[in-house]
Amino acid sequence: MNIDWAALRSAAITAMERAYAPYSKFPVGAAALVDDGRIVVGCNVENASYGLGLCAECGLVGSLQVTGGGRLVALACVDADGRPLMPCGRCRQLLWEHGGSALLIDHASGPLPMSALLPHAFDNEDLDRIAAERAEQDRRPAVPAALALKVGSGTVFVHPDIADGRQVWTSYWERSSGTADDEPAGILEEGPIFATAPEAVEWGRIRTPRVVVVDAQGTASWAGDTPRPAGIERDWSTR
Repeated sequence: MNIDWAALRSAAITAMERAYAPYSKFPVGAAALVDDGRIVVGCNVENASYGLGLCAECGLVGSLQVTGGGRLVALACVDADGRPLMPCGRCRQLLWEHGGSALLIDHASGPLPMSALLPHAFDNEDLDRIAAERAEQDRRPAVPAALALKVGSGTVFVHPDIADGRQVWTSYWERSSGTADDEPAGILEEGPIFATAPEAVEWGRIRTPRVVVVDAQGTASWAGDTPRPAGIERDWSTR
């Protein structure tokens, strides 16, 4: 899309002249090109309670939404003398939301993309990633409420078994952590049947950092989240 920077600066200057800045005496105007070709503007609006002042970019984004939405392509922000201003940190985040990394910002040395002004930005992709991780956690077998207070203690043992003529993996959560002779023993919870060992190990790690995998030959491997304890000679691997 062709960007007429002179027209954007002129629109920003006009907006700046309408700013309400009786306290700072620092009027600011902003104008931006939208992806459908229209231009939206904003000016700073101050308040006697200084912290409630609105930046010019805030007004511009409000105008963007009120007039139909869309994505910002290029933006010019100017001071009282019509010189280019860089958006403050808060406004960079705001502009990223509505223009993304490719949004161009007018600068005395030439337009700069938002990716240069706000590297490593936080945006909806981070929210989507976190939501996906939570959804994955919700799909995991949950610890029964009655055993919630036991999470972090005891040991889970994972071992192969045969069900309906096929190899499966089962697991059980033992009460004792094996660190003291007088600890009460007994099984806290028996796990379901899993098709693979990693699934059974994941079930165990949700419950305790102590997970032991015993293979068909009776050899024990450490699959826990803590250093391997004495007596277990090797670490478990999916390979």
